Amino acid sequence: MLKTAPELLQELADRIRVRRVALGWPQQEAAQRSGVAYRTWRRLETQGKASIEDLIKAALALRCEEALIALFAEPAAASLDDLLKRQVLAHSGMTVRARAKANPRRCKGSTR
Repeated sequence: MLKTAPELLQELADRIRVRRVALGWPQQEAAQRSGVAYRTWRRLETQGKASIEDLIKAALALRCEEALIALFAEPAAASLDDLLKRQVLAHSGMTVRARAKANPRRCKGSTR
C-alpha cells in the first residue's frame, strides 16, 4: 500500500522515538549524543521534520546508518548488457560522476 508523505513522516518519527526509548535514552541525551539541538530532536520525533543532515546525525546516534545507505539503492539492471557495464565500471574504480558521464541516460533531467 502506498503511503502519503505525512504518513511516512509520522511513521519515521514514531520509529525514531521507539528506537531511542529502546536504547533507554531521554530525548535530551539522544539530542546531545547526535549533535542535534534538543528542539530539533523533539520535532524529529513528533513530526518527523528535520534537515537531512539532522536525520543522518540521528541515524548515526541510533546506530541506523546502514538503513540510510540502503534508501536509494541503484535500480536493478534492465538487461544483461546493463549489468555487465555496471560491473566493468565498478571494477574500474570510476567515480559516480564519471559513471553518470559514461551513461547519460541516468543523468538528472533525462527522460528515463
